[in-house]
Amino acid sequence: MSDWTEKYRPTTLSEVRGNNKARDKLEEWARSWDDHRKAVIVHGSPGVGKTSAAHALASDVGWPVMELNASDDRQADVIERIAGEAAKSGTLTGGETGRRLVVLDEADNFHGNADYGGSREVTRVVKDAEQPIVLVANEFYEMSQSLRNSCETIEFRDVSSRSIVPVLRDICRREGVEFDEEALKAIADSTSGDLRSAVNDLQAVAEEADRLTVDDVVTGERDTTEGIFDYLDALIKEEDAEGALRGSYDVDETPDDLLNWIEDNVPKDYEGDELADAYEFLSNADRWLGRVRATQDYSYWRYASDNMTAGVAASRRGDKDGWTRYGPPSYWSKLGRTRGARDTRDSIAERIAEREGTSVGTARREIVPYLESMTHHCKNRDLTVTMAAAYDLDAEEVSFITGSGADTNKVESVVEDAQERTEAVAVEHSGTAFENAVRSSEADDDPDADGDDAAGTDSDDAGTRSNGSGGSNGQATLTDSSGQSESARSNAAGSDEAGDRERTDDAETDDDQSGLNEFF
Repeated sequence: MSDWTEKYRPTTLSEVRGNNKARDKLEEWARSWDDHRKAVIVHGSPGVGKTSAAHALASDVGWPVMELNASDDRQADVIERIAGEAAKSGTLTGGETGRRLVVLDEADNFHGNADYGGSREVTRVVKDAEQPIVLVANEFYEMSQSLRNSCETIEFRDVSSRSIVPVLRDICRREGVEFDEEALKAIADSTSGDLRSAVNDLQAVAEEADRLTVDDVVTGERDTTEGIFDYLDALIKEEDAEGALRGSYDVDETPDDLLNWIEDNVPKDYEGDELADAYEFLSNADRWLGRVRATQDYSYWRYASDNMTAGVAASRRGDKDGWTRYGPPSYWSKLGRTRGARDTRDSIAERIAEREGTSVGTARREIVPYLESMTHHCKNRDLTVTMAAAYDLDAEEVSFITGSGADTNKVESVVEDAQERTEAVAVEHSGTAFENAVRSSEADDDPDADGDDAAGTDSDDAGTRSNGSGGSNGQATLTDSSGQSESARSNAAGSDEAGDRERTDDAETDDDQSGLNEFF
């Protein structure tokens, strides 16, 4: 039997159930794309028809579809394919209008790590796209803020039971399945607004029964994930301590993230003593989470959860009515704003740790703060230059530590002097490497030098032989037992004495060059 969710997938937007306003807004986005040329993020709970709506839209406007999934193993490859399709503007592979729709499913699964592509690169592609792009996401706030700001947004809400039942009824009639109306309603109620799950449940039950009745429907609670905004509303306004704790089991957030959500949104409804009590419980939860990080004993999570959920709910005094606009933790946006500074700090700490033989954490916590104090605004310039040379810091990194502007003359001169000092140290530690290289280079540049010396020597020898013999054969020259002529020994001795006197004179008259002489 074929999959009913695919078999009965909507082919036009008019067949999309339960989100009339959202589908109309999506169609308006597509019709006016040439005017705004922006991508759109379609977000909502799983199974509410987001991807189906995108395909139905493409069918309505006559655009071919290219669908990609951000959960692929190599996200960089996905981004390259998006960029390739989005950059095309011709009409060869497009529809009647020369357009095609790029659908990126699970777009909230992109990571920030550059090795996987990252949301930053997706944002760049989206901004420069020459084709319409639909990004489908379950968790809107899992996407980067820059990406969200670069796109239009359309929210698909959970499908109500009264909208799910007609869909199930229509499928039963097409498949020839006899049913009781109450059975369809029971399926719709049990799926918590997930139309896709309702269709899957219908197919599973229909395969086992000749007629669909309420007794055939599994009434056990489905393992669903509650949205964080719904949970916050229940925790802060409605639930008692026990209900708040049990409700947290269905929230797909780690205790650390849940604490941030609650901490930022509690002040929107609590005040006075109840707010003080709530924060006392939150501080207790934070201490337990700190113990988890220190000991890696995750059994302490239960105590953190008790405090941040049951404790906060128990702090409520009086009824809380009305609608409250909850938002994501400000801590996350702060992390996003300080990402560049933290990357610079970590890069400096890594180089310090490597040179000083310590851990990166120790360098970040203990060494960097001391350097910041000692080189504040480059007041101790020599120390700042020494630091920049020792750790090979560029202008941005010197600016980070000293607090001075990276493009100021002060910082630029420090970096230049540090580079000169580094080069001088390299020369000092090179020994005779540069001297030998210079001599070899000079010899290579003067290929006739050896020939001239040889010719001169031959000429001198010839003269000596001529003078010594009084004739042309030179055989009468007197030599000692070593074969060296007396005159040659005399000349050599005189030359050595002259050389010694010359070196002595140089040493006496040129003392300031002793360091350079030692180098060479």
